[in-house]
Amino acid sequence: MPHITSTDIAGRIEDLYGAPLADLAGHAQDQPPGMLSALLGMHDDLALAERSIDFHRDHLVRLIHPERQIGPQEVSHLLDGARRLAEAVAVREVQAKSVAAVLQSLARVPAPTPAPPTPSPPVPAPPLVAQSPAHSR
Repeated sequence: MPHITSTDIAGRIEDLYGAPLADLAGHAQDQPPGMLSALLGMHDDLALAERSIDFHRDHLVRLIHPERQIGPQEVSHLLDGARRLAEAVAVREVQAKSVAAVLQSLARVPAPTPAPPTPSPPVPAPPLVAQSPAHSR
């Protein structure tokens, strides 16, 4: 499965609902909880996981800078940073997989087209006068 980012998910949500994410977030606040608010929440969780990955990766890069000495105290920080990075990646993968599956199950419903006018029923023909048998004399 290709790596899905929060930007990809935002685009899919916008395509599904036909509006920018910021507008959808404002609209969702005025509505009872539903699919839109769930998707927006999943998107926010995915974006948070991505920011967490960036933060912990940058922290590890600073810790292993070539000019830094790595002593016993730094090793525990490296291990903790690696653990936190792995957790953030796992959260991102779960969030991305879940929101992608939900979005894949949904489709944008086309706008309803006006129904063609129904023809009025034909006017019934006037009743025929019953012919009475001729009386013979």
